[in-house]
Amino acid sequence: MVRLYPRKLELFACALLINVLLLTSRCVADEAASPAAGSQSSFASQFFSDWLERAEHARATEPQWVSPLVTVTPRLEQNLLRFDQSWQNLPRSAEQSVSGPKIKLIPLESFEVDLGAPSYTARSSYDSKHHRQEVDDWGDASFLVKWRLLSADEAGGNYIVTFFTGVTVPTGSKSLSTGTTVFSPTIAMGKGWGNFDIQSTLGVSVPDGSMDQLGTPLSFNTALQYCVREKIWPELEFNYAWWPNGQKTGENSLSLTPGIILGRFPIWRTLNYTVGSGVQVAVTRHRSSDLNWITSVRIAF
Repeated sequence: MVRLYPRKLELFACALLINVLLLTSRCVADEAASPAAGSQSSFASQFFSDWLERAEHARATEPQWVSPLVTVTPRLEQNLLRFDQSWQNLPRSAEQSVSGPKIKLIPLESFEVDLGAPSYTARSSYDSKHHRQEVDDWGDASFLVKWRLLSADEAGGNYIVTFFTGVTVPTGSKSLSTGTTVFSPTIAMGKGWGNFDIQSTLGVSVPDGSMDQLGTPLSFNTALQYCVREKIWPELEFNYAWWPNGQKTGENSLSLTPGIILGRFPIWRTLNYTVGSGVQVAVTRHRSSDLNWITSVRIAF
């Protein structure tokens, strides 16, 4: 088994910088709300105040579940930071991947915009002649826009339906990049019954080029969650993909991801954090990874 250790801390530093900048903006907005502030400061204060009110109202009119580890939640979120990391060890390779820090904003009551830095991957493997090969570089950048179509809180029906599309831009190194822009339109739904909820997505990835290689894989992800004492969320996720065309025509993969999420824990005013961990286990013959350990930290406001 190959041992792999982290080599760079650029993403962590970037995440801290983003937190400092956004928290500073929040403090500036609070300061601008004082009576002594000028008209420009009052405008800035009102802008941030209205933004936060829209985001709070958006969250109040939908279920209060937490986001699963792998499945993209249909809920709207507003995060200062989401930091994900995964490790996997295979007989001939090991890989450590860190998702770039993501900022999730709710500019309008039914819309969410996700902005994220590229992921960083350190990979070590052996070829058939036992020669060691290493990759240590940045992956592609990705963005996402959500549009909430229907929703109701726990008292009104406890459900949500959302459409979103992700865009992956080929900004990464040659060994880690797809080499083309990929669009991923997806429909996401969720329904809750008391402390139990199901969150599910169905989508397709459509590359702007290299169709004969990448194809248009369909993905179907479902997360089953149960809330214990308001802060503990054990879950089981089913992550399925099928390739109708491309180099992997006819292949499919299914992984099970048991995990647990803890939160939301208050920090200051509306600021809170959530942490989670789980392991993704492949159950089909075709597998791009196996025993993929995942951790996630989210700071929201």
